[in-house]
Amino acid sequence: MLPAQARLRRRNEFHAALHGGQRAGRRTMTVHVRPPQPADISPSAEPVTATTLLPARAGFVVGRAVGGAVARNLVRRRLRHLVRQRMHRLPAGTLLVIRALPPSTSMSFAQLGAELDMALGRALDKAQRESQRQVSRGEPAATGGRR
Repeated sequence: MLPAQARLRRRNEFHAALHGGQRAGRRTMTVHVRPPQPADISPSAEPVTATTLLPARAGFVVGRAVGGAVARNLVRRRLRHLVRQRMHRLPAGTLLVIRALPPSTSMSFAQLGAELDMALGRALDKAQRESQRQVSRGEPAATGGRR
């Protein structure tokens, strides 16, 4: 299980990650990543450092199209465990949403982990390229590629 401070819970947090970040899709899932934003700074008077940012947080969307309740919960538990093992790769303040797709029910744990690694790597690369592009243009911090 993910610790409470590492979970997305509110609708606006999911919306920020889904509509304000980068995405990468695989056959079994779509990964949405929103890099740290100024609003992700914990409320204190300290200068912005890695410790003043909120930790990376993750949420999961497993709809009815994936299957019945048992299948959905199995996929959600597997993804949650896989993400927990990979949270150290995410910069502090990152929002991550993983949307499971129907083929995820037929994948083994190892296959699901490989798919997650590929999708997460691509989404993080896209987010990094977008932030570098905005810095080179002199624009404010990235809010994402889709509007």
